[in-house]
Amino acid sequence: MTSKWHIDASHSNLQFSVRHMLISKVRGSFGSFAGSFELDEANGNVPSNVNVTIDAGSIDTREPKRDEHLRSQDFLDVATYPTLSFVGTAAERRGDRFEIRGELSLRGVTRPVLLEAELGGFGKDPWGNERAAFSARASIDREQFGLTWNQLLEAGGVLVGTKIEIEVEIEAVKAAGEAGTDAAAAGGKAA
Repeated sequence: MTSKWHIDASHSNLQFSVRHMLISKVRGSFGSFAGSFELDEANGNVPSNVNVTIDAGSIDTREPKRDEHLRSQDFLDVATYPTLSFVGTAAERRGDRFEIRGELSLRGVTRPVLLEAELGGFGKDPWGNERAAFSARASIDREQFGLTWNQLLEAGGVLVGTKIEIEVEIEAVKAAGEAGTDAAAAGGKAA
């Protein structure tokens, strides 16, 4: 049996990190995203039909000038490409984890990405909604998506690293009609 789940963005996080000056990491997140997936309950809850859309303009590194630069044509070019998306193409269980293969579309470029995911568990919230939680990680090379802006450092090396580490914490609500209600996924009560 397959069930549909909607991401509850108010209880989820989509974060990233990238090297700065080769010596430290800058961390950031996207504050606005939505998506859904299906779980094959008869087959170990393997996720399928994963579909996530991210508001590129919601990028936040806690530094307004840097965020403005990241939204510019040098990086995300939000005016031309207002969203990023991930569409899952295949998933399989690997022990107690999952490998979710999919395509990430970023700045008009679509490339394959592998998410290494883990099921956090299931529970029922105080309003009767069934919930599921997943954690996932991936690494991408930003230059493969056309994000090539950089600056050489006087001492050697570059200002911004090319490898971006992505960390995702997802809490999702089972779709209405499958069990419980879908109030939280539709913007209902949040705790």
